[in-house]
Amino acid sequence: MYHEVEKVGDEIIIIRLKGELDHHGTHDIRNEIVPMIKNGSIKVIVWNLKDLHFMDSSGIGLILGRMRELAPIDGQTIIVNPSPTMKKIFQFAGLSPYIYNESEIEIMSRLGGIVYGQ
Repeated sequence: MYHEVEKVGDEIIIIRLKGELDHHGTHDIRNEIVPMIKNGSIKVIVWNLKDLHFMDSSGIGLILGRMRELAPIDGQTIIVNPSPTMKKIFQFAGLSPYIYNESEIEIMSRLGGIVYGQ
């Protein structure tokens, strides 16, 4: 499993996941992004799953946990590019409202206005 975390400005994190995400990978990602969230500036997390082939329940827990951390500040979670199988899993988990059928580039161009109130 490979992941890339990119901080865009002060308020957005893009997390790109590749390969297979299991409990080992979720631990590494959590350790990397939780401090960024806890410092209070992050308002949006974009999960790009384009190159992710498998995710177990710990991956769902990773996303849900970060959603809970963002909730007190009215933060936003965006999931882009899930495979059809993962899309079904997210639907069963109640995460359909967070799935966007847009590319990362399209989402990022819209986020400028969302984050800055335009």
